[in-house]
Amino acid sequence: MDHFTDKFPPMDLMRSEKMTFVQLIIPAESAHRAITYLGQLGLLQFRDLNAEKSPFQRTFVNQVKRCAEMSRKLRFLMDQTNKAGIKSSCSVLKSDIYLEDIETQLAEHEHEIIEMNSNSEKLQQAYNELLEFKIVLQKACSFLVSNHGHAVAEERELEENVYSNGDFVETPFLFEQETLPGPSKSNQSGLRFISGIICKSKVLSFERILFRATRGNMLFNQAPADEQIMDPISTEMVEKTVFVVFFSGEQARTKILKICEAFGANCYPVPEDITKQRQITREVSSRLTDLEATLDAGIRHRNKALSSVGGHLAKWMDMVRREKAVYDTLNMLNFDVTKKCLVGEGWCPLIAKTQIQEVLQRATFDSNSQVGVIFHSMDALESPPTYFRTNSFTNPYQEIVDAYGVARYQEVNPAVYTTIIFPFLFAVMFGDWGHGICLLLGALVLIAHESKLSNQRLGSFMEMLFGGRYVILLMSLFSMYCGLIYNEFFSVPFHIFGASAYKCRDISCRDAHTTGLVKYREPYPFGVDPSWRGSRSELPFLNSLKMKMSILFGVVHMNLGIMLSYFNARFFGSSLDIRYQFVPQMIFLNSLFGYLSLLIVLKWCTGSQADLYHIMIYMFLSPFDNLGENELFWGQRPLQVLLLLLAVIAVPWMLFPKPFILKKLHNERFQGRTYGMLNTSEADLEVEPDSARQHREEFNFSEVFVHQMIHSIEFVLGSVSNTASYLRLWALSLAHSELSTVFYEKVLLLAWGYDNLIIRLVGLVVFAFATAFILLMMETLSAFLHALRLHWVEFQNKFYHGDGYKFRPFSFATLTEDEN
Repeated sequence: MDHFTDKFPPMDLMRSEKMTFVQLIIPAESAHRAITYLGQLGLLQFRDLNAEKSPFQRTFVNQVKRCAEMSRKLRFLMDQTNKAGIKSSCSVLKSDIYLEDIETQLAEHEHEIIEMNSNSEKLQQAYNELLEFKIVLQKACSFLVSNHGHAVAEERELEENVYSNGDFVETPFLFEQETLPGPSKSNQSGLRFISGIICKSKVLSFERILFRATRGNMLFNQAPADEQIMDPISTEMVEKTVFVVFFSGEQARTKILKICEAFGANCYPVPEDITKQRQITREVSSRLTDLEATLDAGIRHRNKALSSVGGHLAKWMDMVRREKAVYDTLNMLNFDVTKKCLVGEGWCPLIAKTQIQEVLQRATFDSNSQVGVIFHSMDALESPPTYFRTNSFTNPYQEIVDAYGVARYQEVNPAVYTTIIFPFLFAVMFGDWGHGICLLLGALVLIAHESKLSNQRLGSFMEMLFGGRYVILLMSLFSMYCGLIYNEFFSVPFHIFGASAYKCRDISCRDAHTTGLVKYREPYPFGVDPSWRGSRSELPFLNSLKMKMSILFGVVHMNLGIMLSYFNARFFGSSLDIRYQFVPQMIFLNSLFGYLSLLIVLKWCTGSQADLYHIMIYMFLSPFDNLGENELFWGQRPLQVLLLLLAVIAVPWMLFPKPFILKKLHNERFQGRTYGMLNTSEADLEVEPDSARQHREEFNFSEVFVHQMIHSIEFVLGSVSNTASYLRLWALSLAHSELSTVFYEKVLLLAWGYDNLIIRLVGLVVFAFATAFILLMMETLSAFLHALRLHWVEFQNKFYHGDGYKFRPFSFATLTEDEN
């Protein structure tokens, strides 16, 4: 077996790339260029040798601060460009641009734009004040004329009805005292007013506070402004309201002015003389025209300055981001002051050593250094990172696996099998070739615009959808295939499309037609016979078929997982795992559920009426009883007894031998019978996790035994629960089929039965909505999540540890705009 499997070529995705721990000794004069070239290559993961130091204690902290400051200036200029509506074009990065030149230009541009913004804000504020003054002048004139007439009439009424009446004397209100002539004390000061403008949202509260502060001794008039006024800070248009407050007394004036200041209301003096009002209005309008021309010229000058720098922003931002990443990486290296060199350590793929050496040689030559970079491999105590070479097709499947946990170094990668099994299990639950066509069209649209969408910034949902375009493609193709097997087109009964012309193959489906007894015909050549559609036995038949099919898929899937655990154990040289985990697990699973799968296939082939529930239950309760009519083949009863004994033996086989053998090996090794090498080699890193060699310094038998007991119990109970979990394939497939049928028959056909265009349109809209949002979106997401569960829990837990860490090399390609 081993000789046969060794002939197979190695698979890139089957196991992670072999990694090596390397050390670099880089001369100071070529360090920056060497790290830059390594960032362009993107195949070396540096290890932080200064982890105990804070960011401010590192060697290149000043360079990092400079880059951070330039990033801030670039973001400021980018924001100003976006606010001005100027699109920044992306240009190719040129090698003749230096960081010092960019820093100087950024400082100049920032100072220029800040000065322009300050002048523009002052001009805009002056323009707003003049515009508000003009609006107040226009609106306040009507208030002054109307209130003056109202005050004269009120004076006459008060004279006739109050002060001329000797029988009843009442002290007038303050407002009345201000408007009354004659001996009133307040008449000496007269009626006064304050005019201004305030935000429309604050008018109600403003009026209420004024009323309470003056105890009602005021008259408040308001009118909406005809124009919206721009806020110079937020550059948003704000609706405002003009107000005029009539009052009397200096104390009331002080209170009103303080309230206006608190509410942000701007007060403007309005003369009572109409001639002066017109003269001031003309002067204000003239100044407004001049300011408007000045503002337009300033905006044009500012936009011109932003346009000149906007074409370089993306290029400069990319360069500064790279420079900062280089200095951040240099801060992870040790700086040897005496030898004037930097020492770095990290991981790289074994196949990339030649490329890295070539890059380092080129860096030495380009920097005119007299001393080359020393690059050599070292031994490491820690486990290497996990690195898989993927492409646009295999990457989303690898991400699905990594979402559960990153593979341990060089263990079997489930993504190889997820590429096909995942979309197929999804299709078993979703299987409908009509809805599959809809998914296929969506996937083809994403693939057709791949080059265009890959260069655009997408939202999180669209980015996830675009990244999984090939996953959706396979899911749709498998869904169409399973839909053809089920003979389902939008899960609509086939007799609607003329499938009733087919004749049933069994007399039990006579109720599928209204023509009475039907004649026997040959079996349907492909998939489920559509004559079952619409019959009373349709649901029991499909339930039985899909339930048994789900168990078969589940047993095959779990057996594949156990087989992969054998390849893991063989690769790491763990004979204990092969003998005392792989073998008993295969025996236990197939003695029970493998035997159930055999009975299902035999029942389908022979057409027997045996009750499989009865066979499996009494296999445990009464293994020696006669099977009677439930016997499917000769020798079934002794075979069941043998399988039951093997399943019982497999449990202690998994539990006891491995911990005791590990304890024996540990005692022999440290009692002088065998000796191991003191140094650590690569072979030491590849031993199995639970071997005595890894735990030779400390071996806790109780801990190992409890761990093995938990693992054994988990497998025994999980074999039952995992097999039952695969029944979700049947449940979701049935739910999708029945939902589609209900929406078609109870919505679309029911509405189409009415001779009314409106009812038909409403039914069509409801059916389209249900199809798009429930069957295509919710059902797709549900089937996707259930397929994810089957891979993560039922499949991967048989062999996959998932406790590794991902290889994250220093690469310019992985830098994002959020990294500062």
